Amino acid sequence: MADTPEQAPVRHPPVDGSPGALLLCRSDPAAVGPAAQLLRERMLLAQAGPEWSVLVPEGRPWLDGGEQVDRVARGWASALAVAAPWPALALWWDEGGAGFTLASGFRRTVGYVWLANGTPVGEDEAMSSFVGRLGLDPVLDMQALDALTRPDADADARARMLGLLAVLSRAGLTLPAGLAPGLPAGELRSAAAALPEVEQVQWAGWREVVSAELDVVERGRLGTWMRGPRARAIGALQLAAGLPTMLFGLRRRSAGWAVAGAVLLANGALGLAYDTVRARD
Repeated sequence: MADTPEQAPVRHPPVDGSPGALLLCRSDPAAVGPAAQLLRERMLLAQAGPEWSVLVPEGRPWLDGGEQVDRVARGWASALAVAAPWPALALWWDEGGAGFTLASGFRRTVGYVWLANGTPVGEDEAMSSFVGRLGLDPVLDMQALDALTRPDADADARARMLGLLAVLSRAGLTLPAGLAPGLPAGELRSAAAALPEVEQVQWAGWREVVSAELDVVERGRLGTWMRGPRARAIGALQLAAGLPTMLFGLRRRSAGWAVAGAVLLANGALGLAYDTVRARD
């Protein structure tokens, strides 16, 4: 019997120690784009799975400004999470090692670091928080992540990051071709720019950012309550109920009824005004 040829080993791009970062958001690009503009950093945005997006930054803060890539990435993740209802995960690496920061709302960020040779530097509890906040499997995924916190002479920092991405792949994350931990910012940008449906994200002014955010919200579950016939009907009802309620409170000298009526009037007026203004945009 002829010998079966051995499968060629998978070769990853070399790591030259140049700093780089990726931002992963558990939401689609339509929602991530407006929030990412608030960072005021030129980035490329692409789909990274059914429920994931990836942001590839230009990297000027650490390339030109001399800032530490881990601090910059942590700040970006925190800013994205505060401005949006979905978690943001920053992956970073440099000549000293690699790590991640997970930000979710106003909660304290969760992070972990591996030295260049793969030595883990962090608290084991960080991984359990990581699993809980991303809704990962508390048994299988936790076991895989726990292994990344144990000494392994054959796993360097890049291997640890690939292990982390393997766990996230079970949650639907699929990084586009050419976007891999360990590559410098320039190569990541070139790979992202070649993707078929990539989007350029850059600061366009407050009016454009707010308008884009409202478009995202209106396309969601709250859209029918913010614009259209239902929104106008609710606004009219609030006005109709607010005026007599406020007058009743004033006649009875009841601050509670008066405030309730004023709130109804304000909400109704704002709702009708919002529908009118948005219809003109």
